[in-house]
Amino acid sequence: MNLEYSDAQKAFRDEVRAFLADNLPERLTDKGRGMRGLTKADHEEWHAILHKKGWLAANWPKEHGGAAFDAIQRHILEDEMTRAGAPRIVPFGIAMLGPVLQKFGSKEQQDRYLPRILNGDDWWCQGYSEPGAGSDLASLRCEAVRDGDHYIVNGQKTWTTLGQHANMIFCLVRTSKEGKPQAGISFLLIDMDTPGVEVRPIVLIDGGAEVNEVWFSDVRVPVENLVGEENKGWTYAKYLLTHERTNIAGVGFANAGLDSLKRIARLEDDGDRKLIENPHFAARLARLEIDLMAMETTNLRVVSAAAARQAPGAESSMLKVKGTIIRQEINALTKTAVGPYAMPFQSEAVDGANEAPVGPDHAAKATGAYLNNRKLSIYGGSNEVQRTIIAKTMLEL
Repeated sequence: MNLEYSDAQKAFRDEVRAFLADNLPERLTDKGRGMRGLTKADHEEWHAILHKKGWLAANWPKEHGGAAFDAIQRHILEDEMTRAGAPRIVPFGIAMLGPVLQKFGSKEQQDRYLPRILNGDDWWCQGYSEPGAGSDLASLRCEAVRDGDHYIVNGQKTWTTLGQHANMIFCLVRTSKEGKPQAGISFLLIDMDTPGVEVRPIVLIDGGAEVNEVWFSDVRVPVENLVGEENKGWTYAKYLLTHERTNIAGVGFANAGLDSLKRIARLEDDGDRKLIENPHFAARLARLEIDLMAMETTNLRVVSAAAARQAPGAESSMLKVKGTIIRQEINALTKTAVGPYAMPFQSEAVDGANEAPVGPDHAAKATGAYLNNRKLSIYGGSNEVQRTIIAKTMLEL
């Protein structure tokens, strides 16, 4: 693969940089660089700006309102936005559900939901994991029983990211107990305002509450909200997870984090010495940069496959594992670089804003980011499960 940008790609990169310079609000940049503290309104504002430009759904075809960017353009756009400190594009509607509906949804579902994802009328969340059915997703027990023109849904979902903001949830439910567990799962679209849906926040180790439990008690869901065929949801779930795992790798966030880490390491400490001059620290930093360069190459391969409407296999799992390890290492090394200023000396430091009470600005978010991103290696299929998938696929076990 040629990793040198063509003249056209360089021109597109310059266009992205100019657009961000002119349209990315500075107050969102300040929040985006810390990756914390962004409100629902902040995300909606940035989504609207990107949608007006036509860049919100970079991975969608033009017939569905997307930009139809190729793999390199999407890579450039993501990289430049994260380097500029832009809020991330919330992935659940754009990067996850959208591709599933385009491939497996009915024409009616596409016409109804895809425009609402783009214009912000719907905020989607993901209903996959359950207590006892996270990495072993086939063990899910949330049940949907057919009752005339409706399904009656009962059960629980957990680790529902940003579910407190959502008005819609795409949900895996059990519609049959016959045969293999994977063969009895269906994919439902559920209105969160339906009677019987309850959202309960889960407080994380960093003090935030961005994930939730969602309970369903006799929730009536119209049959037309079934995506594809009944009991074929496992196929759609696997297709969606390849997109989620690629997104979790977070190449753009890793690049932005590494740039920030380098800036901190070049600052002088009280002894007029720079951390970058420490051989041990410099060696760890160099290893991180080498790993990130290799991951970028893999990312381009996986996204290229997705652009061709192919569901990547083991490569997606490889990218998820390596990407989360790199991002966690960047967080850990940043925490080391800011030293005692990264320590939350009082409970208020990790409650809400996740900001250190003293020290320079670059230290304020270090602990919050470190603690929050410990979950990266768990969600989207734990790294242990991904290694099993890689072994079975590559070794044909």
